[in-house]
Amino acid sequence: MNKRQASVAGHPPAAYTFVTQSDQIERHTFAVLVDNEPGVLARVIGLFSGRGYNIESLTVSEVHHTKSLSRITVVTTGTPMVIEQIKHQLDRLVPVHQVRDLTAEGDHIEKDLALVKVIGAGQERHEALRIADIFGAKVADTTIESFVFVITGSAKKIDSFIDLMGGLGNVEVARSGIVAMSRGAGLVASTEPTSPALSGAKKTSLTKQASNKKGKGRK
Repeated sequence: MNKRQASVAGHPPAAYTFVTQSDQIERHTFAVLVDNEPGVLARVIGLFSGRGYNIESLTVSEVHHTKSLSRITVVTTGTPMVIEQIKHQLDRLVPVHQVRDLTAEGDHIEKDLALVKVIGAGQERHEALRIADIFGAKVADTTIESFVFVITGSAKKIDSFIDLMGGLGNVEVARSGIVAMSRGAGLVASTEPTSPALSGAKKTSLTKQASNKKGKGRK
């Protein structure tokens, strides 16, 4: 099967069709500050799916109620060229205020959270508690047949915890996805003034940018 046939069959996605063995696949974490309004997340996801970019993890939550801003943390993989394309494409989206490649910038903190339910009885319950203690997991709920543990940490730590618990019985997992923050004094934050008039002017400017992009697309 040639590369084009592999792409049609769905392996690999479009953006990775012409990746050779000499190309280095990198994992990068982006922090994206966006307007908290309907459709923004769909635009970001559409950017990735439309161009065949991979998403390993994606989380989003409001971070500034007054300014109506949300922060999206997305973990993706690709060659250096693909990673650079992703950053530029994200930065071009109208509702996006700031894009930071935390991986490229240097030291940063990544945390994941998981709820892990383990079904077991007898010795398996004692072993589950022992493993949870080693990993620093807390008991969030318990019955005579099950435990629900809550654990935070790196993705690798949580993967290892889940693998060990899977050897004790049936396991159910719910994960939050990666959240990340750079170390040091740097901030992912809006520098726009809080004045309602200026805020409205920026919204108008963004609307005009969107209209211009649509107009260019029709020509």
